Amino acid sequence: MSTIEVTSPFDGRVVGTVPYGSVAEVETALELARNTFDDHKNALPTYKRVEILENVVKIMSSQIDELTKLCASEGGKPWLDSQVEVHRAINGVKLAIEALGAREGKQIAMGHTASSANRMAYTFKEPIGVVAAISAFNHPLNLAIHQVIPAIAVGCSVVIKPATQTPMSAIRVVEILEEAGLPKGWAQAVVCDRQGGELLATSPKVNALTFIGSGAVGWYLNSKVAPGTRVALEHGGVAPVIVEADADINELIPSIGKGGFYHAGQVCVSVQRVFVHESIVDEVASKLATYASKLVVGDQLDPKTEVGPLINHNEVNRVEEWVNEAVTKGGKILVGGKRISDSCYEPTVIVNPADDALVSTKEVFGPVVCIYSYSDIEDAFNRANALDVSFQAAVFTKNLDTALRAVKRLNGTAVMVNDHTAFRVDWMPFGGAKASGLGLGGIHHSMEECSNEKMMVIKSSVL
Repeated sequence: MSTIEVTSPFDGRVVGTVPYGSVAEVETALELARNTFDDHKNALPTYKRVEILENVVKIMSSQIDELTKLCASEGGKPWLDSQVEVHRAINGVKLAIEALGAREGKQIAMGHTASSANRMAYTFKEPIGVVAAISAFNHPLNLAIHQVIPAIAVGCSVVIKPATQTPMSAIRVVEILEEAGLPKGWAQAVVCDRQGGELLATSPKVNALTFIGSGAVGWYLNSKVAPGTRVALEHGGVAPVIVEADADINELIPSIGKGGFYHAGQVCVSVQRVFVHESIVDEVASKLATYASKLVVGDQLDPKTEVGPLINHNEVNRVEEWVNEAVTKGGKILVGGKRISDSCYEPTVIVNPADDALVSTKEVFGPVVCIYSYSDIEDAFNRANALDVSFQAAVFTKNLDTALRAVKRLNGTAVMVNDHTAFRVDWMPFGGAKASGLGLGGIHHSMEECSNEKMMVIKSSVL
């Protein structure tokens, strides 16, 4: 098997070397996953899976600094935020353990017609089979936990293909599972090219595909999966925020700032389009620009860094092009607007770029927040809803009726009231609609995606 080097997105230094699998090696991994799951005599009982997951928690909890350095080094997320990611990942495993204790079926009514007399029925959950997981670069450890742990928890075998820029965290998750007592074959990580990834996603050996990444790739794979494969897709959004005239400006600025510039904006629900009532738009824009100007940009391993690098130099080039286009289409840059280096871009605030500018219509996935003025909130809703994406949205207001109106009117699978669009806890449902995705993530919901419901009907004359 060949290898590839993993480099830091900040300065290109080599931070690790990992195996790079061929299409044939992906097929071998799928064969092992299939055979492992189909070997019913060696299926892992629930208590054994709980024991393994409890061991995972112990191992990860003893290696917080090492895991923080690992995912920060390869992914570029600042140290403090990467440490939060590690703690979230540990909590995700705990959530899976808790959810196993709450899994239940239900009784199905029988006997209320002559044809159903003398019967009782109930449902229960079974593992769906082999799970293929294709992951993204932006949260390399926590995404691996969210895609691998739910599958293992419910009794599935799983093969994960991490992003080639950030493969080490997912590989480490599989290693930790095996250190915790998981027999080989139940969880595997394969680093491979797009052809190998397509084989992984579309193989008839796979029962469920979980994909996190670009919409173009996700919808393509969805069209190619084998018949009967269950698919969960998580793509991006172009997250809208509505700020009404009565909003608490001093509270919303740090919230929007964090939601927009966290991980250099490389989050699928990053704050991107902020629609602000005309009576306060100048104040909001000025204060957000001040907030952005004070952020420390640099090496993700420096504990003082608040905004790290973009994942690669091409992304810096693309963000620069999009911002320049926004200016040509009427946008005014209040702060930022320039690259700092080949790997870092200034936190940027743009006021009133055209509604057809790239920064207004596509997911920037960079440290760029756009502010638009409005006079009528219905106009703001219409502009916020004009795109084909639908993920998380937000509204800032002190008026309950306005908040409820926004929740009702905004396209989104979740609408935050007086909080930024990137808010998330790992037990809540999380996923996009329309072009933004299919199905739901979150530990509990992913466990359901990895499960089938089966019903048993018993016929007896004594019933």
